[in-house]
Amino acid sequence: MEIRTMTDEQRKAIALEYFKRMDRGESVFDLLDDNAEVYFPKWGVARGKQEIEQLFGDLMRILAGVSHDIAHANFVQQGDMVVVEGLSSGTLKSGAEWRAGTTFAGRWCDVFEIRNFRIQRCHVYLDPDYAGSDTARYPWLSAGRETRY
Repeated sequence: MEIRTMTDEQRKAIALEYFKRMDRGESVFDLLDDNAEVYFPKWGVARGKQEIEQLFGDLMRILAGVSHDIAHANFVQQGDMVVVEGLSSGTLKSGAEWRAGTTFAGRWCDVFEIRNFRIQRCHVYLDPDYAGSDTARYPWLSAGRETRY
């Protein structure tokens, strides 16, 4: 296998393209290495394109659309690692909507490893309760306190 050197800007561009394609509802699979690993909360780790396709298929059964606010995202890079922290908004197929700063959902952080012009690893950290319906288990949500989104 040929190893091609990448710059930080090239790695950042691939991460940005990943979010742009997701927001447009387009495939991200050609950005992934054949042996890539993707983690999504409450789903687990998908290894390889077949499992990653299953993960995204499962996710798209509930999501009607998503928009990542990349213009205001924070990027931290070191070597092959690109960490992106940001805000999102979107709609579920049920019609429920979320918007960071207005609802519980919408704050996220993705950790990428990008080598050889392909995403090798992407671990997504967010609350997958987009509709904000899982509140009974959290006493501070029913205590009458002001909620700060």
